[in-house]
Amino acid sequence: MDQAKESAGDKIKAFLKKNVVMVIAFIAAAVSAIFVPVDKEYLHYIDYKTLTCLFCVLAVVCALRRINFFYMLARKVVQMFKTAQASILALVYITFIGSMLIANDMALLTFLPLGFFVLTTTHKEKYMAFTFIMQNIAANLGGMLTPFGNPQNLYLYTKFSIPTKEFILIMTPPFLLSVVLFSVCCLIFVKRDEPLHLEDETLKLPIARALIYLALFALAIVIVFRGVPYWIGLIVIPAALLILDPKALKMVDYPLLLTFVFFFIFSNNMSRIDVIREFMSGLMQKNTLLFSTLSCQIISNVPSAILLSQFTSNYPALLVGVNIGGVGTLIASLASLITFREYTKLNPGKTREYIAQFSAFNFSFLIILLLFMHFLLPLLQKLLD
Repeated sequence: MDQAKESAGDKIKAFLKKNVVMVIAFIAAAVSAIFVPVDKEYLHYIDYKTLTCLFCVLAVVCALRRINFFYMLARKVVQMFKTAQASILALVYITFIGSMLIANDMALLTFLPLGFFVLTTTHKEKYMAFTFIMQNIAANLGGMLTPFGNPQNLYLYTKFSIPTKEFILIMTPPFLLSVVLFSVCCLIFVKRDEPLHLEDETLKLPIARALIYLALFALAIVIVFRGVPYWIGLIVIPAALLILDPKALKMVDYPLLLTFVFFFIFSNNMSRIDVIREFMSGLMQKNTLLFSTLSCQIISNVPSAILLSQFTSNYPALLVGVNIGGVGTLIASLASLITFREYTKLNPGKTREYIAQFSAFNFSFLIILLLFMHFLLPLLQKLLD
């Protein structure tokens, strides 16, 4: 009996530790409800379209992961290259592109293990911290180009009904600069002529199932781009996965969805408190880009997007801020916490070395991107007007 209780207690502790941001969001929502008692306005807090789109994308990506679709594709790409520099560049680019298609968190969960496998089997462990950090930066910044690449993008894209062309126009400059920055880092910090050979591995892809999942993924993307009503996806995708792979539905990051719900409650309650609304609106009016970027360093990018969207209509600056703000501190992005957790799990005893490298690269990227967009954003906004 005691062992069962201990086991249950350990599971709860592990769950809470793994989902710290969700717990913080719940506490914030609960405290805010003391100052703004529950009323009929609460019914309008939740952005159901954002939650549905996020759920649909996550569910299909989980199904594709379960058949090793992304892993096999990435492995084939890495096998094409014969040096450590080229292979690490390939791993970073795969993560970068993957974040645009399957969201940054999923890209890291899929491609970090591949990076670990490639470097350990080819005895290039000395590049482990660097590769994980570059994959993390690539995931955070690669997802900025598409509305579904980062969770905060999906929320802002829906909340402000941002036209797709305008969204891409705003995010293309920091996206391209990010490509240049991490490419240069890989070329400088990884020796050019070190040979690397990855042995072949026998993995079979269930073609029929993969095609169905890709069709479901296409449906999820069409829903994000407002081509199909979101309720259709909420019916079709779970129904298909219940038949084809119920375990994929169990793998969905439901704590992330709950985090959104709790922050919807918290942020809307904050906007109904006069003193806070005036204070936050004043800050955002002074410099939306700077304050949204700084906010990410303290409370992470997804909560920042949800909270600050209540106090500004300047969505171009907010959109850029909560995307480039994903690099910086370990808590600036959920993706960074995932990378840190995976690295320390796979490389015990090397935490200090990782944090030092992580901070140096992340803050360098953050400063360069912030300065670049500080000067460019006003020109983009004039162009949009």
